[in-house]
Amino acid sequence: MEQRPWHRHYDPSVNASLDFEEVRLADYLERTVQRVPDATAIRYLNRSMSYREVHTDVHRLAAALDGLGVRAGTRVAIQLPNIPQTVIAYYAALTLGAQVVLTNPLYTPREIEHQWNDAGCELAFTMDFIFDRTLRDVRHQLGVKNYVVASIPEYMRFPLSWLAPFKLRRQDPPMIAKVPNESGVHRFKELVTSSTAVPHRTPPEVDFDDVCVLQYTGGTTGVSKGAVLTHRNLSCNVQQLSAWFPKNEYGKEVMLNCLPLFHVFGMTVGMNWSVACGSAMALIPNPRDTKAIVDAIEKHRVTIFPGVPALYNALNHYPGIESRDLKSVKACFSGSAPIPVDVLERFEALTGAKVLEGFGMSESSPVTHVNPVDGTRKIGTVGIPVPETDARIVDIDDSSKVLAVGEEGELVIRGPQVMKGYWNMPSETAETLIDGWLHTGDLARIDEDGYFTICGRKKDMINCNGLKVFPDEVDAVLMAHESILEAATIGLPHPTRGETVKSFLVLKPGASLSQEAVEAYCRENLAAYKVPREIEFLDELPKSTVLKVLRRELRDRELAKREKAAT
Repeated sequence: MEQRPWHRHYDPSVNASLDFEEVRLADYLERTVQRVPDATAIRYLNRSMSYREVHTDVHRLAAALDGLGVRAGTRVAIQLPNIPQTVIAYYAALTLGAQVVLTNPLYTPREIEHQWNDAGCELAFTMDFIFDRTLRDVRHQLGVKNYVVASIPEYMRFPLSWLAPFKLRRQDPPMIAKVPNESGVHRFKELVTSSTAVPHRTPPEVDFDDVCVLQYTGGTTGVSKGAVLTHRNLSCNVQQLSAWFPKNEYGKEVMLNCLPLFHVFGMTVGMNWSVACGSAMALIPNPRDTKAIVDAIEKHRVTIFPGVPALYNALNHYPGIESRDLKSVKACFSGSAPIPVDVLERFEALTGAKVLEGFGMSESSPVTHVNPVDGTRKIGTVGIPVPETDARIVDIDDSSKVLAVGEEGELVIRGPQVMKGYWNMPSETAETLIDGWLHTGDLARIDEDGYFTICGRKKDMINCNGLKVFPDEVDAVLMAHESILEAATIGLPHPTRGETVKSFLVLKPGASLSQEAVEAYCRENLAAYKVPREIEFLDELPKSTVLKVLRRELRDRELAKREKAAT
């Protein structure tokens, strides 16, 4: 207990020790369709699909993929937004024991080539407009033998299925395209409807420790790496989530899936956990479409909402949000970045739900920490480790030295959800997995109750004359200002101080603020060495597909600007 003080703060209904079942993700679908076959599995625009219908399409597609040579161990890329085809493709591939490689639909040809060739993908699911534009010039450089091409309207009901193509063609660029009739190219819906489902198909003999998903990191700090996630990793993380939220009603919850399913957060929490619990998945293809999210919460009576701070912030400032009915939401999980207190409190007031901040990463399937549901929630922390997970803080220069309560160091994690390693990268694996501990690269501290607070990334830490400045802390102070909507702080080279602090700000609509006023505010709330020496106002901050602020992009842009000015 002295080593794991967080166990004292588990909810009474949550056990610190779990007896994990060896249930693969595809087996969860089989269980759910047996238990609640008529429960809604997918809600997408004007289409609703039951678990029975999804199960049928999964097995039809699996039979078709088998005919295309997909076997246990075949790497299958899935490059689709949040549409029904994504869920169906994912579970069809896993039904055959194939290994899934989830790919961002916004990737450039260079990024696709790196990921699919690195993974050795033999079959790829993609969109018609991606196949027509992005893949056109790079296809001959890929090892993919078969493409299964999906189209946005094909899982809509009439009249949207008829009207959507006209609207999609008028967009710039068009979001629909013709699929060529050529060898190795197959239309998704035609492949499904022309196949025969094999009910109660005997799953292949795939070991629980075999590779299930190659989850590539975003590559924001260098070359994108494939985190090798096994069936054990992903299944155990689903079981940890179910143990943490025992009050969820099987077959009755509605999960809002606006986080991309190709991202590890959306994949595990939004999709895999939903299937394991028989929850309905309300699919939103574009996480920046705030109107669609608000409409979906009202229309589908969403009960569970995994999100990120920027998403909750956008909803807080959506025009007329006070008059919308968001009260169906019972629980929200916030990850990827610290959530400002005012953003959390505002969203809780709008919904009546509790926002639980947590922590995870691609290398841990992803969930490792969450605040308790009914017990002590410490706002500003990522909570405590979930069952069967150990965590500690170690010295950033000597990982064998475990730091005391309150000291800042690197967060390291151990548990069944931690990856097997990086795909074909033994040296990077050896640097990240040391004696069974995952070195996260995140700077953090632990308090006397076992609650963890993330201070920032090791690579983002700013060194000003030997003093450490954590960008997240500066951003939190800035976003507490009544006129500031978003903030992003970076470190830049300085001839005498080593590095200097620069902050980029986005003001709230109609707000006005001078640089001098920002500096004065910061001097009142931050130590002198943490105060931004430079401030720049922007219309918007660069963000990833999961709305995470891209500090590296800001830094690269700034360094390029300075280099150009110097020449």
